[in-house]
Amino acid sequence: MSQLFRGALKVCIFLAVFILLSACSPTLNWRTVQSPEQGYNALFPGKPDKLERRIPYQDQEFLQTLEAVKVEDDIYSISAIQLTNAQVVLAPKLISQLQSNVVDRAKASGGSVTIEDSFYQTADHHRLPSKDYFIAFKSNEKFQQVMRVRWITRSMGNGSLWIYQISVLHAGSNVDNAKVFLSQEAYANFFSEFYPE
Repeated sequence: MSQLFRGALKVCIFLAVFILLSACSPTLNWRTVQSPEQGYNALFPGKPDKLERRIPYQDQEFLQTLEAVKVEDDIYSISAIQLTNAQVVLAPKLISQLQSNVVDRAKASGGSVTIEDSFYQTADHHRLPSKDYFIAFKSNEKFQQVMRVRWITRSMGNGSLWIYQISVLHAGSNVDNAKVFLSQEAYANFFSEFYPE
């Protein structure tokens, strides 16, 4: 029992030191990024690159915008897909496909998936429910990557719909618990400071 306590204490001390160091780290240069075309404001730990592409799905085509920044072993990204009012009926299947792409890959690798209830706030401060997925990917029997991802849908006044995927991917085999690791302030800020309009 005392050995278990000492191990837990070491983990807590390590996490506390890591949080303090990451908060002071010059590599995290937090900035608010406004994306009026995609209908959101976000807080990125550096200047993100922005890409656009068209993705085919069930004889349809969607415009996907991706903003992402890499900081050391972490990739912070926000993907936005706009569906027209005629395409909105496809939203549940499309979201299910986006989730399956990540979750099934993790399970196939022997990794794990933990789903937690969460919430997000809109730009006008409405608090709405969501879910966070904490995912661990394995390679050669070891955890090689962990990911935290959240999917949000927002209906627009003109009948169209936005699907947002907010995620952080950490590459490195030094993580035993994806949920604990990706709940640290340096990652939690990215999720809590995402505001769809």
